[in-house]
Amino acid sequence: MRYVKVVWEHDFPDDPILYLSEIGEDGYEIRKVQLYRDGRTEWADGHHETATVGLSEIPFPPVEEISAQSGFRAELITPEEFEHAWSEARAKT
Repeated sequence: MRYVKVVWEHDFPDDPILYLSEIGEDGYEIRKVQLYRDGRTEWADGHHETATVGLSEIPFPPVEEISAQSGFRAELITPEEFEHAWSEARAKT
């Protein structure tokens, strides 16, 4: 497993500014948390998706590839950092 944090720097009020993903050995997302500028969070896993958050249908790219795109910064994070965000997002629903 690997855990990734992606910061998206933009001015769109209705889009997430932070994504946290748990990535399996096959390269696909297992769980995801999205955080919004207004403090709202959303989450997805293999059993729960919404109109605005879902797991990617393609393998997750390397953090270097994501960070090479304008407005995006990606980095690996610890499992504990992901679990903390996951727990908080789930508690808000």
